[in-house]
Amino acid sequence: MALLSALTVVPAHASGDLGNSTAPGGHKPTVVLVHGAFADGSSWNAVVQRLQHDGYQVIAPPNTLRGVRQDSTYLNSLLKTIKGPIVLVGHSYGGEVISQAAAGVHNVEALVYINAIMPDKGESSASLSGKFPPAPITKAFKKVPFRNGDGTTGTDLYIQPAKLHATFAQDLSQRQASVMASTQRTIAQSAFTDKLTEAAWRNKPVYVLVGRQDRTIDPSLERYEAKRAHARKTVEINSSHVSLISHPQAVTDLIVTAAHDSGHQ
Repeated sequence: MALLSALTVVPAHASGDLGNSTAPGGHKPTVVLVHGAFADGSSWNAVVQRLQHDGYQVIAPPNTLRGVRQDSTYLNSLLKTIKGPIVLVGHSYGGEVISQAAAGVHNVEALVYINAIMPDKGESSASLSGKFPPAPITKAFKKVPFRNGDGTTGTDLYIQPAKLHATFAQDLSQRQASVMASTQRTIAQSAFTDKLTEAAWRNKPVYVLVGRQDRTIDPSLERYEAKRAHARKTVEINSSHVSLISHPQAVTDLIVTAAHDSGHQ
């Protein structure tokens, strides 16, 4: 998803903590938005604007897309600096990251999954997705080798620019998809085979948005995940994989529902 504008973040308090400094009890939670593969924090811009208008503090941190262990460890460390209740939201691969990162963070009071992948402990994205027919995007990847500063190597996955619109964002304009293709952030191929060591959705309230026209994650898989996690609410909309861009109000409404259900207005 394209870098549409500057990342929206909440500055740190003088104490070094982020988010609400007041204790729970009716105060709005901090909403933390985690983007997925081929994206950055700006993919949440329209959702951030709506949440801020409703009085929520919002953080949309960078997801490095290097693998579940690295990405979830970073996010976990950030979550531990936030005072007060948290509603944690993940899109796409970000669903894996929040599932592991939220484990043991007691003030994460709800998990919201937007067109997301949410494996169980011991599962990977690849093993979970393998239960369903391959999504169209699997035929659109381009593999590019990379080398790290320490000499280790790996493979990055891109979406072929000519195929991004049809497989990732078909309910956006071709012009938007073209910009997204140029600004996409790659994900390490190994991230898809990383197995989760924790699955916080097993013991935290879950909310799920399913995109009926999702060509990146099979909608049937999204429904399966919601049922397995005993989601408190599952919303289905006529959306591509990038519902956070094409249908930001529906995404915002689900996040606000999660906040209200946790007892925070």
